[in-house]
Amino acid sequence: MHRILVLLLIAGPAYAWLPVEEWGSGNVTGSLGEFGQCICKVYLPDTSFPADHVESVQISSNRLTAEVELHIKKVLHFKGELVILLSELSNLTSRVEMLESGPDKYIKLDFELLRVELRQFETLVTHLKASLNSSLPIFDSLYTEIRNMSMTVDQLESYDKSNLEVIRIEFVKLQRKLEKCQDEQEDFSNAAIGSCKHGGILRVGKPVVSQLNADLNSNFKFGGWGKDSEPLPGSEHMYFYYSYSDPLFSRIRVYADYYRLIMRQPIRTHELYINSAKDWRGLGNNYIVRNNTLYYQFRSPFSMGKYDMNKQTAEYRVVPKASNRFSYHYSDSQNLDFAADEKGLYVTYATEESNGKLVLGKINEAAFALEDVWQTSIFKQSVTNAFMVCGILYATRSVDVQTEEIFYAYDTNKRQESYISIKFEKFQDFYVSLDYNPRDQKLYMFNNGYYVSYSVKFKTA
Repeated sequence: MHRILVLLLIAGPAYAWLPVEEWGSGNVTGSLGEFGQCICKVYLPDTSFPADHVESVQISSNRLTAEVELHIKKVLHFKGELVILLSELSNLTSRVEMLESGPDKYIKLDFELLRVELRQFETLVTHLKASLNSSLPIFDSLYTEIRNMSMTVDQLESYDKSNLEVIRIEFVKLQRKLEKCQDEQEDFSNAAIGSCKHGGILRVGKPVVSQLNADLNSNFKFGGWGKDSEPLPGSEHMYFYYSYSDPLFSRIRVYADYYRLIMRQPIRTHELYINSAKDWRGLGNNYIVRNNTLYYQFRSPFSMGKYDMNKQTAEYRVVPKASNRFSYHYSDSQNLDFAADEKGLYVTYATEESNGKLVLGKINEAAFALEDVWQTSIFKQSVTNAFMVCGILYATRSVDVQTEEIFYAYDTNKRQESYISIKFEKFQDFYVSLDYNPRDQKLYMFNNGYYVSYSVKFKTA
């Protein structure tokens, strides 16, 4: 029969174990239990429990918990900043890539802004690394990438300032000398802005190519751009633009000034089509903006459209007898061409009754209706485009791949027409929009997807 050894430990207010070798015979007594088992009673000394140690551990634990929570909050804070700055970094990267792609993709470089943003990224990475006490390779990689981007910006600025700027200044000086030379040989002087005290167009300057369209898409060959011909106060520097791969016109973008146009930063985008809820789309590319109102060829029904950019409402008027069978020479759907000059708003078109010859109508802007009509003798499909200056209609035609010619003029003031020859250079062969703006005396052309403009010189009266 196996005997079971049972130890009963009895102490005062607290208990503790003693090593076996310290068990003295006076401290241990033994006896047999009721069922023959051996019972040993051990009397231990009265030892106090180390409560102060437990309290110290508890305090340390609370302090560590608070520190961990603080670091968690820091990580969450930096994570939020990182998400925002990563988004900015993506935008910054695209801007740097644009700068690297060549000088033709920008007009003004804000190098200091780039440096400020890069310093912000550098500071964030440093803080994250120190806060997390991390030596992960990703931080070193990010830091190296930011430093490389900073060096690239410095190189681009150095390149721009030491070469492009000098070349540009010298080019401007040379251009001014040539223009002065030419001015001395020709009898002309430009009238003041808004004035018609001149003898008509003398010549058209060289094409100034701003850049590829804001969508940076060479397939977007159809479209138009320009300035408001009679801007509201505060909108004198505003530009508009739209283009697409076909003549369908569905939106217009507005830019605060020329810099934002080039940097592709619209302040507003007006949608002319939203599913089945709204369909104010147009056709063709010969639209203009006047008094913050867009005038364009309405798609359905075939008519002239008017979109108020302030109220964001549209209306249309059918042009009496206008036909949609006679477009300009370069492309289809150019049936209604809107133009503005120092004297008002116009639309050109053709009719079946005129056998496709170009008709000019003066638009009463308040009534949005034709108030006067003039019949010309030129066949509309032989014309590449037309525009108005001081009540005179000018029509163009193609001479060759690189040359365009203003070959026809109709003076609405005298109701007289004449054939003229004013040749000017095309940037590329195919263009769909050409309009004169009386606010700066320039022609605006959308030439095969590019923004192109021309200065216009006038004869003396």
